[in-house]
Amino acid sequence: MHFSTISPTYILSAAPESTEERVTEAVSGLSAWWNDPETQQNFVTRPFWILVIILVALLAHWASSRLINRATKKAIDKPTGNGRFRRGAAPDDSPQARSQEQRRIARFKTLSNVGRSFAAIVIWVWAIMAILDQVGINVAPLVASAGIVGVALGFGAQSLVKDFLSGMFILLENQYGVGDVIAVNDVEGTVEDMTMRITTLRDIDGTLWYIRNGDIEQVGNNSDRYSVARMEVPVSLFADPSKAADVIINAARTAAQDEHVRRDIIGEPELLGVSNFSTDHLTYRVTVDTMPGAQWGVSRFMYEQILEAMQEADVRLPGSEPMLMRNDPREKITERGPSHDK
Repeated sequence: MHFSTISPTYILSAAPESTEERVTEAVSGLSAWWNDPETQQNFVTRPFWILVIILVALLAHWASSRLINRATKKAIDKPTGNGRFRRGAAPDDSPQARSQEQRRIARFKTLSNVGRSFAAIVIWVWAIMAILDQVGINVAPLVASAGIVGVALGFGAQSLVKDFLSGMFILLENQYGVGDVIAVNDVEGTVEDMTMRITTLRDIDGTLWYIRNGDIEQVGNNSDRYSVARMEVPVSLFADPSKAADVIINAARTAAQDEHVRRDIIGEPELLGVSNFSTDHLTYRVTVDTMPGAQWGVSRFMYEQILEAMQEADVRLPGSEPMLMRNDPREKITERGPSHDK
């Protein structure tokens, strides 16, 4: 067998030349790939503009939130129309004024949250559409489809749109707020939560009611500005009317100064006179202005005090008159019942 030999000098001289050519080709290919306009578009231009869009969206989101927060703070600090901050006048620090101020602040904070959410939705929807456009997705069909879907939703979800619009007007007009006692759709209770779509009520039995804002046609607010405690006090026809009236109003005025209800009462009790006249009794009506939602507790307390005062003054109540029982010897009892001799 014959083995051919290769000169080591040839190997050492050929290897560097081959490696250099390969490196040159790789660098040339990489340079050509990098200088390709499509490569520049995919790895430089598009990422740059996507980053710019995200930064603009973040900046717009921050600016809108800050603007809304500043506007809300300015509205909260702005003097109200009730004279609370009139120039030259002392601030009204009554419990009623504080209650109304808390409701006003809560309303502005709710509107602020809604405004920030709406601004965030608009900004980030624009950012997503702009990013899709940068990556080469045609957003025109998406916009057209969104318009068609919006029209379809407008026809198919009219009640939902009605709920949102009604909720917006409830907030803007400050018809009621969380903590108010309202009567709506034959349901009376305390407002526990409010959204743009639903009002949540807890009635006196503890039942939680969910009422769509679009279904609210009329609402009665028992906690707006002030409430009225109304007492209907029955008095026997055998009692002296003047004495009964004096006892009732004096008891009501004394009860209004009691520490249990003094902070909940705004004005002085008033005796409006006789509100009902029946065959066995007449009814006196007493009213007093109270803090919002405190009328029921004040009424219960005053009823107790008025009853005690009437008992101490010996003012007769209906059904408490003595009854005279008399046995008529002329009555004869038969199987069919009593009969009277003529």
